[in-house]
Order: sequence, then C-alpha cells, then structure tokens
Amino acid sequence: MKKLLLSAVLALMLAFCAQAQKYAYVNTEYILQNIPEFVKAQEEIDQLSIEWQTEIENLFAEIDALYKQFQNDAPLLTQDMKNRRENEIITKEKAAKDLQKKRFGVDGDLFKRRQELIRPIQDKIYTAIEKRAKQKQYTFVFDRSDNSNIMYADPRNDISNDVLKDMGYEPADLDDLDK
Repeated sequence: MKKLLLSAVLALMLAFCAQAQKYAYVNTEYILQNIPEFVKAQEEIDQLSIEWQTEIENLFAEIDALYKQFQNDAPLLTQDMKNRRENEIITKEKAAKDLQKKRFGVDGDLFKRRQELIRPIQDKIYTAIEKRAKQKQYTFVFDRSDNSNIMYADPRNDISNDVLKDMGYEPADLDDLDK
C-alpha cells in the first residue's frame, strides 16, 4: 500500500514538474545570417581561405614543376647534382606542407582568425539567448540549425527573432526562410 501511495505521489509530482517547464528554440544559423558583422566576418574568412589556398597550390605547382624538370634532367646529372636537386625539392615540399599546416591546421591561422572574428558574435548571441531564457523562464532553449535532431517544433516557440531584437538587429521574415 505504501509503495502504491508513494508511486502515485511521485507520478503526480512528475506530472506537475513537467507542466511547469517551458521550452523554446532558436535557429542560430538564421540569427547569424541576420547579423551584418557575422556576414562581413565570414566573407573575410572566406577570402583569406581562398588567398592562402591559392598560395599553397602555387607552391605545390612549383614543386611539381621542379620534380618534372628533375626527372627530365636526371640522366644528365651527376650524383652530387641529383642529391642537391632532390634535397631542394624535399625542402620546398616540407616548407609547403608546414605552411599548409600553419594556415589550415587545428590551431592554424584560419582557425585563429575565425575565433577572433566570430567568437565575440557567438558570445553575444549566447548572452542574448540566456537573458531571454531567464526573462521568460524557459527551462530549455534548443538550437534548430541544420544539424539539429529536432524533427518538429511549433513556430510559436521560436525565439530567434526575439533574440535578434534583443541584440539590436532587425530580423528578416521567418516565413520567407526555408527551415
């Protein structure tokens, strides 16, 4: 009897707690696309990436040309000359790979620049979401960006435009977007 009574009380408490929770969601991708600083930062990062990739591709093309020239000249070269050319090619290839790692590696220049430009914007978004969640007493705020696992969400619970307004930006019409 005690177990049954305890189970009933526990079930009632859980039902009451579940009703008291409020949920909302945002689409951070949509929010980011409506922040001009982000769009500008993304364009700068894309441009840097293209410039650095071109620089690296040019180095590898130069190395490839040196290697082909070496293959053509190899029958006419002394062993000492072959060794010098091989070492030159190896040194240039190592330098190109080092530059590639420096630019695009895990802690490379592109990553650092992205952190410098985008991290403050992301922090600003997080702060605005947190502020809105506390004001409206949301228990959870989910992100409905492209990679989310939310299968359906009632548009009435989307606070993306509210977050943008809280941050001082004029949001686009959500109905025009293909989520």
